[in-house]
Amino acid sequence: MAMIVALGLGIIIAVTYLISNKYVLNRKGFSLTLIMLPIILAVIILFVGSNVARAFSLAGVLSIIRFRSAPGESKDIGYIFFATAAGVGCGVGMYLGSTIFVVFMSIVMLILEKLTFGGNNRAKKLKIVIPEDLNYENVFDEVFNKYTSRYALQKIKTTDLGSLYEANYEVTLKQGIQDKEFIDELRARNGNLNITLTMYGE
Repeated sequence: MAMIVALGLGIIIAVTYLISNKYVLNRKGFSLTLIMLPIILAVIILFVGSNVARAFSLAGVLSIIRFRSAPGESKDIGYIFFATAAGVGCGVGMYLGSTIFVVFMSIVMLILEKLTFGGNNRAKKLKIVIPEDLNYENVFDEVFNKYTSRYALQKIKTTDLGSLYEANYEVTLKQGIQDKEFIDELRARNGNLNITLTMYGE
């Protein structure tokens, strides 16, 4: 019963995530994780029960497990806790309470998404390959000020045996700006080397 209810709640959480995160890059893999997580947590709670020795043993086993990749956004961490709470609730037999919690939270998340709470997010990842002799710190400022409402340099590294730089930015394009005209301006500054613009959200 715990696994069946946890499966149903996991599906509700995953569907909520898919609806409210239409443009996230890792949607399929993360949504499957949200279905698995409540079931796994429910079973773990059932196995541990009130046995203190089992609880400490389980904590020791879990402490050596590392996530292979971190969630892409802070909101993803919230969904992990969302699924975890549902699984724990099923594990201790609180099926009605867990169901009410999941339905309530799902409705809240869908309403916030519908209202575009926090503004219309047009944040994107920008990766620019830059010649070694070009000062990456200031060369794109004019373009960024023209086409973006916000930009931040996330990471810079050398590539191609040190002959090129690869700069990674997070940018938020202004309303009405087309990706092509933004990229064309950047190409004129970086010697027509590779530029990658990846969507974060809507």
